[in-house]
Amino acid sequence: MIGHVESLDERLSAYFSREAKFEVLADGFTWTEGPLWVPPGSSVDGCDGDSGCLLFSDIPRNTIFRWRPGRGVDAFLTPSGYTGIEFYGLEPGSNGLTLDTRGRLTICEHGDRRVSVLTVGGGKRTLVDAYEGKRLNSPNDLVFDAEGNLYFTDPPYGLPDREKDARRELDHFGVYRLSVEGELTLLTTELVRPNGIGLSPDAKTLYVAQSDSQRPVWVAFAIQDDGTLGPSRELANARSYMKEFPGAPDGLTVHSSGTLLASGPGGVYVMTPDGELLGRLLTGGRVSNCALDADEKWLYITADKQLCRIPLQ
Repeated sequence: MIGHVESLDERLSAYFSREAKFEVLADGFTWTEGPLWVPPGSSVDGCDGDSGCLLFSDIPRNTIFRWRPGRGVDAFLTPSGYTGIEFYGLEPGSNGLTLDTRGRLTICEHGDRRVSVLTVGGGKRTLVDAYEGKRLNSPNDLVFDAEGNLYFTDPPYGLPDREKDARRELDHFGVYRLSVEGELTLLTTELVRPNGIGLSPDAKTLYVAQSDSQRPVWVAFAIQDDGTLGPSRELANARSYMKEFPGAPDGLTVHSSGTLLASGPGGVYVMTPDGELLGRLLTGGRVSNCALDADEKWLYITADKQLCRIPLQ
């Protein structure tokens, strides 16, 4: 067991007990990311059993791993994000993972610089790898709305030399929307290091985390009827928390109630849609991302070299 729950508001008790403990499910990875709960009966080959499974990325190892209750961890997909033959930096693999509206595994790939979908009984299909004819940087995190429109972030973290990489083709790091019809729209370049992304339950608000050391924030955008974004609204700034613990705003997920569960310095930050901090689930170390299971009974957390979980009320 590691970490503890820090309650800052009595409303946290609706989600997590003060006595809740972190359970370490697996250890010994390089840098874990992109946790995704795949429920029983899914169309994802290898995760179609009776118990469901948890998929997550180890970016440096270019592998997606699978955890199944009672069966532990094994490799699920290698390579996961880079299929080249030359060395491609320290973070070549997959990052964010999600399911599309058809239940297929959809992957942010650093090295191949694309968002792909794993087809049923076959290989991958590229959903998007370029904007206006120029290659994306390194898609990081993604989320679908109920209609099948895809929102994703594209910072420089997967490029071997990051923002100074000679292979970089775009002059910005953006947040994008790929419509059901296949139209790609650049929604904003306001955030210089866009990272984690999520949607409110009514799909009217887009949440984005920024991992920039100068402005480490969580922001919200109202989604307009035409799919574009309104002005940003800053929810919280993590600068003071970065003095306590290592890490920065990174991946996030949204509870069905609308409450945000956002990874940040030292753990997961539980906050209202208006940015009120209810409490922190503190591991004390770097935390990259988190994901709920289908019943919202467990929060799975990728914490540096570990895969953890903590129960909800």
